[in-house]
Amino acid sequence: MNQPAPIRISSMATRSDHHSSVAIDSALVAAKAADAALSPRKRDIHIFHTGDGDNLQRMLNALQPASYVTPHRHADPPKSESLILLQGRLACIQFDGHGQPDEAASILLDLDSGVIGVDYRPGVWHMIFALAPDTVVFEVKPGPYDPATDKGFAPWAPREGDAEAAAYLMALEDRFRTLWGLPRRPWV
Repeated sequence: MNQPAPIRISSMATRSDHHSSVAIDSALVAAKAADAALSPRKRDIHIFHTGDGDNLQRMLNALQPASYVTPHRHADPPKSESLILLQGRLACIQFDGHGQPDEAASILLDLDSGVIGVDYRPGVWHMIFALAPDTVVFEVKPGPYDPATDKGFAPWAPREGDAEAAAYLMALEDRFRTLWGLPRRPWV
């Protein structure tokens, strides 16, 4: 099958330029993992929908360890979000309204354990982080995409780029690695 080459649309994303269908193959997954490794944010996406106005947003989201995704929710407008793990290992952390991690509701996506996906209802506070290099998920949520309203960021957590973000991520990752019986990660 002759695959169209991904088109770089920003420093954070590529997209497919297919007319009817495109295969999601191991080469594309590997390319996105490599893009994430080269990104200062340690993540990169590849979109399959045709634009921000599409009613269903579909993408690959590639993350490397130490990529910080600010805790957020999709409440206004209310949107569900689903993630299916393709490779790697991903922590899916859920929070209560006061910013406390909900250990019982948080999920470790790990192909070896058979837990391969998560679905969040609208308005649930959550964040994700990679626990293994080259982690890639298939992500789906309703559109249209509007950067001004897509995510409500948690007022109790540092934002991406804040000086406190790395320490916040380290503390959460250490906590959940211990909870899930995973070895601690050496922090550089």
